[in-house]
Amino acid sequence: METQDLANLPEGMQRVAAALKAKNHPHAPVMLSDAARTAQQAADALGIALGQIAKSIIFRRRADDVAVLVITSGDRRVDEKKVEALVGKLSRADADFVKAKTGFSIGGVSPLAHAQPPVTLVDEELFRFEEIWAAAGHPHGVFKLRPQDLAALADAPTANVTQVVHP
Repeated sequence: METQDLANLPEGMQRVAAALKAKNHPHAPVMLSDAARTAQQAADALGIALGQIAKSIIFRRRADDVAVLVITSGDRRVDEKKVEALVGKLSRADADFVKAKTGFSIGGVSPLAHAQPPVTLVDEELFRFEEIWAAAGHPHGVFKLRPQDLAALADAPTANVTQVVHP
């Protein structure tokens, strides 16, 4: 992992770094040597638990074509019915929709600095951890934060949005 000069970062990471700096977040994005397109890849690269990865899942709200961002713990699955109960009917978001609405490619969607502000929900399961990591606008980019920072940075409510996990 290495911290780089802002000007040398890919454009998506520059937007995330600027947003973090503007909100006085203490941790700048870092580039991983290996891609972290999936939560498992990111957790492996960082040497942390899968649940400590804050993955950003984008849905398309049917009523108005707005992006709905659900930030969930890497070891959990989003329960679409729970999300729909909070924000309205959803449909899947394809790669073109994700890129157009967020400005990021799938595998690097950050929880902040989107091209168009999404409707955002933060999974309460993330609060199991003291420290979490989120994508920073690029498949190799991540940044460190606390769950409570995430809710503040994303200006989003915390909600129960995951499926019940049976041991």
